[in-house]
Amino acid sequence: DVQLVESGGGLVQPGGSLRLSCAASGFIFNTARLSWVRQAPGKELEWVSTITEDGSRTYYSDFVKGRFTISRDNTENMLYLQLNSLTTEDTAMYYCAIRGRYVSGDYSRGQGTQVTVSS
Repeated sequence: DVQLVESGGGLVQPGGSLRLSCAASGFIFNTARLSWVRQAPGKELEWVSTITEDGSRTYYSDFVKGRFTISRDNTENMLYLQLNSLTTEDTAMYYCAIRGRYVSGDYSRGQGTQVTVSS
């Protein structure tokens, strides 16, 4: 079975940083395009970033571009998201997901890790 387990979230002050991790199993990792998505309280799920199967290309939503960095380790089946210059608007549950930037239909995602930005 596909498993995606996120970690690394927490409480951080505005301007701070976090590194999220996602441990993956149950599928052929290096053939999967992967993304991070997030959901803030009372808001819809929104796409954050995507990385191609070999990690050579990355894509970011406008609201995180220049602040977040997605990466992957295909030898360890790990996906990462470095979050810098965090603002209160970044407060959300963050999920790793097996999907590209655009998606139709269902896709697998983990249980999420909570990021809270507050002073």
